[in-house]
Amino acid sequence: DEPEDQNFIRKHALVLKAQGVENASARLFSNPAGDFGSLVNDKVVDGNWESGEELGNTWQSRNVFSYGREDKGQARPEVLNALLKTSDRIVQEIDSVEYGLTDIQEYYANTGGLKKAAEKQRGGKVTTSFVESFSKDTTPRNLDDLLRMEYRSKLVNPKWAEAMANQGSGGAFEISQRMTALIGWGGTADFTDDWVYDQAADTYALDKEMAEKLRKANPEAFRNILARMLEAHGRGFWQADSEKLDKLRQLYELTDEELEGVTV
Repeated sequence: DEPEDQNFIRKHALVLKAQGVENASARLFSNPAGDFGSLVNDKVVDGNWESGEELGNTWQSRNVFSYGREDKGQARPEVLNALLKTSDRIVQEIDSVEYGLTDIQEYYANTGGLKKAAEKQRGGKVTTSFVESFSKDTTPRNLDDLLRMEYRSKLVNPKWAEAMANQGSGGAFEISQRMTALIGWGGTADFTDDWVYDQAADTYALDKEMAEKLRKANPEAFRNILARMLEAHGRGFWQADSEKLDKLRQLYELTDEELEGVTV
């Protein structure tokens, strides 16, 4: 019985109820019953998407299903739309030191997808922060700041890069996965810092010794690393100079021909 100016959940639910929306108090949304995943990462991995808005739409279509006392997976698009329109901040917990935002596809596929969906419904930017519950400092950290910190400490950190390369095929795969995730953050959160791509290209592709090590260890992963760099430029995420792009294209073509068994 709290007044609406003190209970915004009640306020928003009453507005929807007055519009004839069923179960206007629904607040827990997820994937269809018996299914899993936003499919945002599937689109990014396959390169099968045209815009960030498309990724947001994909997330929303997969997370429109309500769960609670009344609902067991019923689609409630009107309620979810209303919630997204009134959302100006997203906060997510990180409870593991093993995997960060840049290590796997799930973070951008879920939090990034939610961010893009909310921004479409709201018509403006939505602040996104993360709380590291495994740390004594649980201050919410801005998404872009956290991404920059992780990329400096991992993907473009020479010591990390060398350690991964020395692990052979598995290490090359891990580098490749992070390049794909970088594209995912570009699509869902508009993260387009040139320095990350520049340093990644210099580290993994344009350093001849490193490139040869990765290519021999796992040519499929190395091809993906190169492909993501070229994709980033094509999507406008990376403003690379023409000389660097030419070298990347040549490396990609060479690696692709070797994988396909083409003799030149």
